[in-house]
Amino acid sequence: MKKVEICFSPELIHLHELQGKLVVVVDIFRATSTMVAALANGISEIKTCADLEECREMASAGYLIAGERNGIKAEGFQLGNSPLAYLSGDYQGQKLAMTTTNGTLAISKSTGADEILIGAFPNLQATVSYIQSRDSDVLIHCAGWKGKFNLEDSLYAGALVKALEASHDAEDDAAIAMKSLYEKEGHNLKGFLSQASHAKRLQNHNIDSDIDFCLTLDLFNLVGKVENETLIAIENW
Repeated sequence: MKKVEICFSPELIHLHELQGKLVVVVDIFRATSTMVAALANGISEIKTCADLEECREMASAGYLIAGERNGIKAEGFQLGNSPLAYLSGDYQGQKLAMTTTNGTLAISKSTGADEILIGAFPNLQATVSYIQSRDSDVLIHCAGWKGKFNLEDSLYAGALVKALEASHDAEDDAAIAMKSLYEKEGHNLKGFLSQASHAKRLQNHNIDSDIDFCLTLDLFNLVGKVENETLIAIENW
């Protein structure tokens, strides 16, 4: 049986072997949730940028630019890091360049994997179906918060380990622990994750509706996949 393991932070990714693996990058509050929402509502591709200046420069190439630092839209950017900004479909067919505090860094640090997907609760089952169609061990790469463990990404990792249990064995203690946590708390995602430090940061910015969206299961049947350093949608999973 194939294996699944968890890395809790980009600061720990050097301890994991990437080659030969399918990596799922997850930043629940909010980058990967926003990326999934954007792709599901007409954004044609997403260029993820590690820093603000690189992202700003993409405007001259015809990209919408989205920038966030510490939960707030960065100065001079058209968009921040809210998934709700894309639900109206106002950006159909446009290309997006995006930089965030944690999520885009985790994507950049996953280079070297055989495949890179982005993970979010709104496309959890689609991601599971795609993974189970492949013949790869899985590494779930949590974006965390500024190098530290966070609860929401790790709980999503547990949900993914649980959903993959028919095809993938838990490889490490992290996978066993987070699967157990999800089994205990997954019925009440919002209630449990209201304790999370980043949820409290976001609540201070009065964006409870973003949190609600990020914790909604299976809204979309697409998979977000990084190809040639660009994130695209793989439909109908």
